[in-house]
Amino acid sequence: MNLPFEPQRQTQDYQASDAAHHIHAFVDQKALNAEGPRVMVRGEGLYLWDSEGKRYLDGMSGLWCTQLGYGRKDLTAAAAAQMDQLAYYNMFFHTTHPAVIELSELLFSLLPGHYSHVIYTNSGSEANEVLIRTVRRYWQVLGKPQKKTMIGRWNGYHGSTLAASALGGMKFMHEMGGLIPDVAHIDEPYWYAQGGDLTPAEFGRRCALQLEEKILELGAQNVAGFIAEPFQGAGGMIFPPESYWPEIQRICRQYDVLLCADEVIGGFGRTGEWFAHQYFGFEPDTLSIAKGLTSGYLPMGGLVLSKRMAEALVERGGVFAHGLTYSGHPVAAAVALANLKALRDEGIVRQVKDDTGPYLHKLLHEVFGNHPLIGEIQGTGLLAALQFVEDKATRKRFANENDLAWQCRTFGFEEGVIIRSTLGRMIMAPALVASRAELDELVDKTRIAVDRTARIAGKL
Repeated sequence: MNLPFEPQRQTQDYQASDAAHHIHAFVDQKALNAEGPRVMVRGEGLYLWDSEGKRYLDGMSGLWCTQLGYGRKDLTAAAAAQMDQLAYYNMFFHTTHPAVIELSELLFSLLPGHYSHVIYTNSGSEANEVLIRTVRRYWQVLGKPQKKTMIGRWNGYHGSTLAASALGGMKFMHEMGGLIPDVAHIDEPYWYAQGGDLTPAEFGRRCALQLEEKILELGAQNVAGFIAEPFQGAGGMIFPPESYWPEIQRICRQYDVLLCADEVIGGFGRTGEWFAHQYFGFEPDTLSIAKGLTSGYLPMGGLVLSKRMAEALVERGGVFAHGLTYSGHPVAAAVALANLKALRDEGIVRQVKDDTGPYLHKLLHEVFGNHPLIGEIQGTGLLAALQFVEDKATRKRFANENDLAWQCRTFGFEEGVIIRSTLGRMIMAPALVASRAELDELVDKTRIAVDRTARIAGKL
């Protein structure tokens, strides 16, 4: 492993300039300016170094996206080669280019056979913006223009642009202007917090039936689609009960409502399947993709369409008035192509399913199965969440669970591991190339952070 990068400026200088020019995501900027952000200067494999030389094991793959880890020479070589050949051209003016064609050929070879077309974007938020217009246009083409209402879930997350945040169910985002007309929501399938005396199976069906109730309330003739993450990512890495998705799919089919899966976090091997909907066993009409598509090396996303949707739009739709300047960007496409080839040819997704995923969850249950602060361990593949609980017998959560989880996250940084806190849950999603030794380190440092938090909470 090479020596850490030597920054050219002092950390305080970087921090002062950052404070002068940036508004960061989901943070009190004034408080961050007073504290000073960590300045990350280098990454290799699963590790990051900051400007002070401290090393961190990145247990979150950046933002759920660096599937291949940091410093992959094949991805940077693909970008450089494409820049030399064709640094940019658009997909307007009746044009295309080899990189995006070859990417799509590989993408659809990895997808189930009922998908055929994709609209490329720059991010997951954009993919979900494009989703709304595409779904509504589909119903217009079929002679049902009144079908335009989208249904999402409370505490779901689909991005932070206006329409994407409206699709999501983060109420504090809605209060900051994240609302548009013709969007409705149903409850999330969060059994541990909301299941009461119901079994997980009973609760899963009850949550799913809320979709039917909402469709009937709005009128099936007015509902265009239902959008949800196969598992909730930013909302706490919440896995629905097994009874949930079969019932959701039944309802969508019965009432002729498009089933739209947000695979921005779950896609490209995270669960041990290429896509999370395959793990849960349902068949969406659309897939929103991003993040793991390029391992985060360049911005790229997309909206994948089923054959029936694409056929209607292509054969009967005429001009579809949409377009993005950087849709199918040649350099992003070249990096995505190299990334997907590596995930496929190196057997990484299969490794997550058969080896490192089961190993991580075995470790987590051994270490945290009887921990006094942990009430539930959820996840699969290289994806996990630890649920903080005050009383295991009643599933009573801490009134200050957000503060405790944030403190645990901070302890993690101090111990040299990056994990995420959401509500009262600690989340980890390491790069898919993680070794068993690196997973040992991830769990061990997380244990130290959780133990330190448990002492604050009076549980140790």
